[in-house]
Amino acid sequence: MIGQQLRLWDSTERHHKLQEGLHRHALEQKYATLLQERLDLADSVSYIGNKRLPLMRLYRYKEAFAFTFVQQVIKQLALSESDLVLDPFCGMGTTLFTAALQGIPSWGVDKLPIAVFIARTLPLFLTVERGSIRETYQQLRFHVDSQPLAPIAEDVAIMKVAFAPEILTRLRKWKSAIDTLDSPMHEIMTLLFLSILEECSYTSKDGQFLRLNRQKQVAEPSEALERKVQEAERDLSLVDQLGWRKSWRAPVVIQGDARQMPPAPLRRATTALITSPPYVNRYDYTRSYSLELCFAFVRNFEELKALRFGILRSHIEARVQPDERPCHHAVQEVLQALEQRRQRLNNPRIPAMIAGYFVDMEQVIQEWARILAPAAWVVMVVDNVRFDGEMIPVDLILCDMAERVGFKTEAIWIARYKGNSSQQMGRYGRVPVRESVLIWRKRST
Repeated sequence: MIGQQLRLWDSTERHHKLQEGLHRHALEQKYATLLQERLDLADSVSYIGNKRLPLMRLYRYKEAFAFTFVQQVIKQLALSESDLVLDPFCGMGTTLFTAALQGIPSWGVDKLPIAVFIARTLPLFLTVERGSIRETYQQLRFHVDSQPLAPIAEDVAIMKVAFAPEILTRLRKWKSAIDTLDSPMHEIMTLLFLSILEECSYTSKDGQFLRLNRQKQVAEPSEALERKVQEAERDLSLVDQLGWRKSWRAPVVIQGDARQMPPAPLRRATTALITSPPYVNRYDYTRSYSLELCFAFVRNFEELKALRFGILRSHIEARVQPDERPCHHAVQEVLQALEQRRQRLNNPRIPAMIAGYFVDMEQVIQEWARILAPAAWVVMVVDNVRFDGEMIPVDLILCDMAERVGFKTEAIWIARYKGNSSQQMGRYGRVPVRESVLIWRKRST
């Protein structure tokens, strides 16, 4: 009798959950035949693969996917010098750099200035000779003590606590010394300088925050920079062994917004798009990279705040207007479920973030439909998420949005399954969350 009651309750509960998630269930059914496990891609859809590659490992941009992933996509799509490749969320420029080494024209866009800077600078390493970076460092070190303090965004809270006073002084002098250089060495040395800020600070990039740890052993700036210079010189040797300088073609990188794409810089249509937009996971890049931004790209807190509220709305401080509602039924379904238990959420702004994200991504996809050539390919890495037990199939929702504006979903590769937070598992059990590669093609008519 008890067993029958339990089975009845379980069946009723499943039915209730199914009714609650009706639109998401319909999406899972619609795209079931296109879902394909490609767990061999697990490492290449993350930054892990870049740790072993020269130049790509000089700056740890942890949100990037790997060089090898872009190589596989280029091969799969049979892209050549007659194509034009775009990454509208170019980050550190992995797509652009990989295409450049194969002589394929490419262009990229990003809203975050540190990302644009890295994407523009990495190809510059291919223009300098071995030994030149070391020589430049030695020249700078000779007169760094006499340099004035470089201006920084001193009024940003993290800058007041991230560094020991003597370390901050030394870093500012190094920044001034580097600013005396001409291009391309100015950009190259700046990239190396920005790459040591974290190890010279009490902070660590950790998920959605820049975490402060006063017990951390911090590096001395001159020594840290010298190690980075030595690493760069070793990488230049490897670059020559790999023959990377032979046929590369410089990409074009534009600071701009994927929601309002700038005109393509070359006189040809864009035939392939390879990207990974920010995940709707609460990560705020203006916080994760605040040290770099405050040293080189923003002058004060007001400029940092303007940048924070201007990037794609994938973080918890995103502002959403009352009349902004995603048009997709599955997103509305999630928002309705979360709004009903807002008090239980670990952050009450989660529904606003989700709404802003999908409003923005719908606009992004419409822009792609506008600018891409007929029959152009789109390959995009995305991550599903779960909040208070509500699974959001980001991959399927974006596919559905794309099909409404002229794309056809060719395949959805499941690159890996990710776990949930301990709080989620404790309350709702372990449910795998997909990280997927979406493959679309723009319809010819």
